[in-house]
Amino acid sequence: MPEFYCGAAPEPQNLALAWNVDPVAIALCVALVAIHARVGRRRDRPALLAGTGLLLLLFVSPLCALTVALFSARVAHHTLLIGVAAPLLALAFREVRIPGPALPLSVLVAVNAAILWFWHVPQVYEVAIVGALPYWAMQASLLAAAFFLWRGVLARETHPGLALFALLATMVQMGMLGALLTFARRPLYTPHFASSEPYGLSPLADQQLAGLIMWVPASLPYLAAAVLLLAAWGAPASRPVP
Repeated sequence: MPEFYCGAAPEPQNLALAWNVDPVAIALCVALVAIHARVGRRRDRPALLAGTGLLLLLFVSPLCALTVALFSARVAHHTLLIGVAAPLLALAFREVRIPGPALPLSVLVAVNAAILWFWHVPQVYEVAIVGALPYWAMQASLLAAAFFLWRGVLARETHPGLALFALLATMVQMGMLGALLTFARRPLYTPHFASSEPYGLSPLADQQLAGLIMWVPASLPYLAAAVLLLAAWGAPASRPVP
């Protein structure tokens, strides 16, 4: 039986104790804080601390162990990674100039979608959760693609209409992936076939729950951002008092 990166699937009664010390996650958070201390703005530090704090929790808390047992937990983990941690980090580094060409927002949307769908192909997923290198290739690429997408959406020079398109397009493709998982007639992710039953879920029910998470809750950050952006776009510009 392969050894999963987050360890063996915990029994439900032991889940609360399934904390781990992940050196890669800790090093990533330390590096982000150190980089921001050199090039970031003080006013953006709350977003930085919230983003790195969430990253740390995602990879050292029992949620990491639960992702071994349940595919739905893995999808929830990815949802928090790309829909909450990524925009917080994008806000923290919004004013920081990143070397290299700036890709069009439409390209960032396509890259984000391609990476998300790629890592959820069952055969690819089975490889990605075994061993540190494929595991962190999955996590880092998901986070990086989402970070640059959110950074493009939140950039001051991005036209609100283009940002709205990017958010809605991302919601649609995530909803399509969620629907495929929800309405699949058989379970597709074999690593979870034997580990979901102790949690009261059949492999198919676990997959359906994952699809619902991807379909609805995963879209909420993008929907909230779209609503706020639309409200700001429609608000009258402030005028100086004569």
